[in-house]
Amino acid sequence: MNPEHHLLVLTAPPALEEALIDWLLEHGEGAGFTTQPVSGHSSRHGQLSLAEQVSGRQRRVQFQVHAGSERIEHLLQGLRRDFNGSDVHYWVAPLVMSGHLEG
Repeated sequence: MNPEHHLLVLTAPPALEEALIDWLLEHGEGAGFTTQPVSGHSSRHGQLSLAEQVSGRQRRVQFQVHAGSERIEHLLQGLRRDFNGSDVHYWVAPLVMSGHLEG
């Protein structure tokens, strides 16, 4: 177990998916990541279309990046610089355990 490793989770509008993939591949310096479609739910209806307000959800894409704490901070600095104001939400959580299952 490595207490210095964290999970950076980003949620973004689907329109930013390719740009964020390219950015993470270019700036991630070997940090792998996964993506998946998710639904965002919020009480802030001003950012939702009428259809999203009716359904109560907004389509989003989620990125999960596993890296050391210093690498995560470096990624966040770059993301703030290059995606400022682009409706990307993030959170960081410490990882208790990670690894590969090998037989």
